[in-house]
Amino acid sequence: MESIWKTSVWQQFGAAIAMLEDPIVRCPDQLWTSVLWEDPDDPRYGHFWFVAYHSLFWLDLFLTGSSEGFKPPAPFVRGSLPDQPYSKAQVLAYLHDCRQRCKATIMGLTDAKAQERCIFEWMQPSFFELQLYSMRHVQEHAAQLSLALGQQGIAGADWIAQAIDNDL
Repeated sequence: MESIWKTSVWQQFGAAIAMLEDPIVRCPDQLWTSVLWEDPDDPRYGHFWFVAYHSLFWLDLFLTGSSEGFKPPAPFVRGSLPDQPYSKAQVLAYLHDCRQRCKATIMGLTDAKAQERCIFEWMQPSFFELQLYSMRHVQEHAAQLSLALGQQGIAGADWIAQAIDNDL
């Protein structure tokens, strides 16, 4: 796969991850468990901490290209919510790990890997398309978290144009 494509995709994916990191870092402790929206399945699904974690869980899973056998790293669990919310430190550590893995995955992408089909119940994209889908998902939740803080008068980053590789 051409280097310019990999570099461009990483610069934008890395920026989306940085846009997610910003509200997580800026979230005061008293808002970590705040409700962004009511969720009928479980109220915690609409909490600030869960939206941040959810974004990273799916980023991590999509970097593998398959949900089969996927397990997030400890202390995170698949398929159930923890008794207590994950801490900001735990979520930020997961974010840093996902950022490193994302960059390595994108920069190591071959034409063959990019074209592999990834089978999910709701779609069957190429691995490359799945990464673009994942980038959009990360950015969606980054915007939701930023909006939630902005509604509380907590300003965040205006715009991050390219990847910030400060922890790589």
